[in-house]
Amino acid sequence: MRIPFRIAAGASILATTAAQTWSKCNPLHQTTCPPNTALGMSINIYFSKGSVNSFEAQGVPTYGSDGASFTVGASGDAPQLNSLFYIMFGHVEITMKAAPGAGIVSSVVLESDDLDEIDMEWLGSNPDEMQTNYFGKGLTTTYNRGQFHAVKGTQASWITYAVDWTKDRIVWTVDGKVVRELKQQDAEPNQYPQTPMQLKLGAWAGGDAARNPPGTVEWARGPTDFSKGPFVMAVRSLCVTDYSTGKQYRYKDTSGSWGSIEAVDGQVNGNAGGQKNIPTVTATGASAPTASHATTSAPGVPVGGMGKDGSPATKTQTGWPWVGTNPPTGGSIPSGWYMTPEGKILRSAAAALAAPSLLLSAVSASVAVGAAIFMGRAL
Repeated sequence: MRIPFRIAAGASILATTAAQTWSKCNPLHQTTCPPNTALGMSINIYFSKGSVNSFEAQGVPTYGSDGASFTVGASGDAPQLNSLFYIMFGHVEITMKAAPGAGIVSSVVLESDDLDEIDMEWLGSNPDEMQTNYFGKGLTTTYNRGQFHAVKGTQASWITYAVDWTKDRIVWTVDGKVVRELKQQDAEPNQYPQTPMQLKLGAWAGGDAARNPPGTVEWARGPTDFSKGPFVMAVRSLCVTDYSTGKQYRYKDTSGSWGSIEAVDGQVNGNAGGQKNIPTVTATGASAPTASHATTSAPGVPVGGMGKDGSPATKTQTGWPWVGTNPPTGGSIPSGWYMTPEGKILRSAAAALAAPSLLLSAVSASVAVGAAIFMGRAL
């Protein structure tokens, strides 16, 4: 059935009003940045069941019985998933296999709008090692915060890695064992991450000399030989717990301190009772190597810990109530939609029932207007 133009236009207007505006905005420099969508709960995602619409895809992650696969097969490939939600302190746990290959980087990154950052990275040239790192406010003038940790079989075995982040300390664990702890007072000055974080995960070719500066290629232990690929990072499951509650996280000033963050309709640390019981024994990792593995050229690892996808693929979202050209990185989940414990954003039953009523109202209005016009002409 052909829909009259006026009804189609009305539906378009409804879709447009539901869409969120988006702008990349650093709250350290502006007071008008949009608020962050708050997770405010715990989710457990099993990628063997397919994609979830609480993450935006860049490049082409694929899904199968082993979960999500992030394949780097050519220059410019950087498949990744970026969460549409943020956490304000919390716990992230991922079960995965890192990608092999010289210069290939598998990354799990927490990053805020003011460029606080917590990283876990795996360099494909060494299957028995991982790297942890942190940055604050985008200050990357020095790269002395990274540590390397011996972890056997990162590319062949399913291993569970976790970051537990509070206002007082960050703990990185591997299969439940602590490999590093950073206390707030031990962080570099003004470098402790403490603002709402978005989660990013994926693989990219830091060793791609055609696209990256020499410092990044050297840090990634490249160059990358794509003829030896493709190179695949696999993620089986992901569990995320937000230690705060609410619908949005809003910066009240430009200080970048955790005390300046407002949890709209909730409370910062309001879910602190859900904090994971992390062992207090602190392991120490090796500092960034000073020999051939050290980054001597600047810049090294890019801010955000990820390369930009340069493949022909476009950003994709499925089932989310915003249009794809306006990624919903600000605001809250709109009325009538909700997050499930499996990380899917679904329409509530009441909202689904209301939609046909809205369309029926539009049809009725259109018919009434048409009838009035006809009667006027008849008279």
